[in-house]
Amino acid sequence: FDEDRDEIITRMSDDDIWTIIVGTNPTTSQEAVELAQKNKHLFATVGIHPTDTEEPFDKKLFSKLAEEPSVVGIGECGFDYFRTDRDESKKTQQPLFEQHIELALEHDLPLMLHMRTSKGSMDAYEDALDILESYHARTGDKVRGNSHFFAGDTTIARRFLDIGFTISFDGPITFTTDYDDVVRYVPQDMLLAETDAPFAAPDPHRGKRNEPHYVI
Repeated sequence: FDEDRDEIITRMSDDDIWTIIVGTNPTTSQEAVELAQKNKHLFATVGIHPTDTEEPFDKKLFSKLAEEPSVVGIGECGFDYFRTDRDESKKTQQPLFEQHIELALEHDLPLMLHMRTSKGSMDAYEDALDILESYHARTGDKVRGNSHFFAGDTTIARRFLDIGFTISFDGPITFTTDYDDVVRYVPQDMLLAETDAPFAAPDPHRGKRNEPHYVI
């Protein structure tokens, strides 16, 4: 969005669309906060994407960023086994995920969850939920958040709903029927729509760069 960011923000503002810019490492988290501070329609989350485990979790930096009024969540965080070995990845991704949960609790902020499973499995969701359910048993509704770009089934959705997490869907629900059952299953007051721009543009924009305005 470097070439036309201002135009995109203007289109959003004209239609009163509010956007969350998601941090994926220390640098992009800082950039997200700085951009959000400049526009009332923008907010930020701060954290480290689960595949960026080579980056140290700088708690001091993230705690400082989390105190900014424009920051509305911690993440995106979770588990991603799509191109990696689950057992090996979990060794580094689980401690990182738990650091995000602790940070969210300290600052009373929701989590922005990223889960990408191994082929034909729900493993990333199951590993995250086992941890979140354990925290929920100890802290109740203090642990909360959203499962972004949801690609799980109704069983996984039920587990998220049981601990008070919302579920959001993206462009693919406009061009495949794979998610019809789970979309119908999630109560409307727990269901969100998102773009994950610049990826996964919905019909009729499929194949093009996605942008926040396409959520409508």
